[in-house]
Amino acid sequence: MLLTEKEARAATDKMLSFVTAEDAVVSVGSEIYSHLRFAANAFQTSGRRENVTATVAVWKDAGGAAGGRKRGAASANGLDEASLREAVAEAERVASISPPDREYLPSLGPQTYKPTQGFAEATADISPGARAKFIGDIITECERAKVVGAGFHQARGAAGATATKNGNFAYERVSNVSLSMTTRTPAGDSSGYFLRSHFDVARLDPLRIARESIRRALEGRNARALDPGAYTVILEPQAVADLLNFGFAFDARSAEEGRSAYSAPDGKTRRGQKIFDERLNIYSDPWNPELPGSQAAQAGLPAEKIFLVRAGVLETLVYSRFWAQKRNERPTPGPVNIIMESAAPAASVEEMIRSTERGLLVSRFWYIRGIDPRRAASTGLTRDGVWLIEGGQIKHAVKNFRFNQSMTEMLAPGNVEMIGKPERVGSSEGGGAGASLMPALKVKKFNFTSQSEAV
Repeated sequence: MLLTEKEARAATDKMLSFVTAEDAVVSVGSEIYSHLRFAANAFQTSGRRENVTATVAVWKDAGGAAGGRKRGAASANGLDEASLREAVAEAERVASISPPDREYLPSLGPQTYKPTQGFAEATADISPGARAKFIGDIITECERAKVVGAGFHQARGAAGATATKNGNFAYERVSNVSLSMTTRTPAGDSSGYFLRSHFDVARLDPLRIARESIRRALEGRNARALDPGAYTVILEPQAVADLLNFGFAFDARSAEEGRSAYSAPDGKTRRGQKIFDERLNIYSDPWNPELPGSQAAQAGLPAEKIFLVRAGVLETLVYSRFWAQKRNERPTPGPVNIIMESAAPAASVEEMIRSTERGLLVSRFWYIRGIDPRRAASTGLTRDGVWLIEGGQIKHAVKNFRFNQSMTEMLAPGNVEMIGKPERVGSSEGGGAGASLMPALKVKKFNFTSQSEAV
């Protein structure tokens, strides 16, 4: 069972009562997680776990001429008194032999949080029978289409709390359900992928996920090789999420230390400059009904709605409590989710295709890795569906590519041609966790560096 607020408060109070160090942050958590995996059009594995955790970080007086605080941390997988007491004792032992924490700041005092609505009881307690039925329906769809389907359905509910020795307490419940599915043709010459997630299982549409995955596999047959190069590209929301959920950070410290695409000479930043297309807004809204974020932002600060980019202008960089104090700035209360949208009317993927004389439609990216943080550049592979567009129509499937692309250059003024309506989607490599609201994009130039033989 998930911890109630009363139970969580009792556990954090007990942990804090064991602390002898000068400062501490403690947290307790509970989780219900279940999954069902299918492959080769058949059920494979199913499981469920329930777990509780406790963590503690303490800071002890370092003493001596240097002064400061020494940090230690420990965790436990039980909330009984003996487990909590031992975790605190272990953290204090670690602190006693640690060097001073050069970035220590006192833990937060009492804060006021505005709750978000990111929990659904039905998600945490999903029925095994209901889950088996709709996975059975998906397998039937695959057999009807004469394709081979595999996928992973997972649901999670969590509840927990964080408390500080200086009097702050925050309790929250969250849930998430996701379904990812890969479909292959029997010959293995084409594959399709689709993933969606939601905090409310009633809002997830398994049949849509299955049908989109199947459609991509069927339409990806007979792929032809195309030379690498710079192409006009239409990126479906999944592809945008794959790119921008990987390393597209707005960190103030890395910018001021010259390690970011937002760095400027002499320790300055590009904050206030128009870096992106003027129609683009990128922001965090904890209370967005489709994508609720946490009520608590980094280091326990109460979350707020913040614009990272507004009308293409870099408006906010994220200052940690430590870096904000060092730079005489306000700590940034976020982001706790990411939403990208257009200030202009949204275009559909079909409209983007009709407007394209020659280009590529990309459904998904995979194995993405950063290569140059100063350009927000990454590399990776297309996967599970690339198509050539000519004269406003899809002509045929194309074999996969490797890309090298700067995200700031991709979204720069003059390179973004059309922007779609945001849709809730998580990155492929995240498996449905960490969703964002991302639109489809049509960009004038996207750099493909080599061909890939992977399907």
